[in-house]
Amino acid sequence: MSSMDKMWASFIGMGLMILASFIITFARIKTKGFVRIILTIIAFVILLVSVVYMILSIL
Repeated sequence: MSSMDKMWASFIGMGLMILASFIITFARIKTKGFVRIILTIIAFVILLVSVVYMILSIL
């Protein structure tokens, strides 16, 4: 993996972490019940994907 690929992988990972943070914040403030659970699960999956991108950017 080239240095530029690692840079883009880290940018994608950071962006996904920010997106997951916004989704969790929105779910806690604006939603209740089933929608809150669905948004939390989506944010968790996005966070896991971002961790994979960050690990790829290290290797």
